[in-house]
Amino acid sequence: MGVASLVLGILSLIIGFVPFCGAIALLPAIIGLILGIVDVALKSKKGEPKGMGIAGIVLSAISIVIIVFWVFVVAAASVSTY
Repeated sequence: MGVASLVLGILSLIIGFVPFCGAIALLPAIIGLILGIVDVALKSKKGEPKGMGIAGIVLSAISIVIIVFWVFVVAAASVSTY
């Protein structure tokens, strides 16, 4: 699950930088965040290393912030037309 979280975090981060395609990347970012949290929780019980899960959580959270930022930027630009 850590690898899936990392891949979804990277994918949503890349797509999240595109202003009008960012909303599409919100679903993979949320799924990556959930998978990363579950992976870290399971591996902490087993005592295994949890680096990929943490990296997936961080990338997914950053991509969610970027996507929300672009949604506000596009909304503000569409409202402020003359």
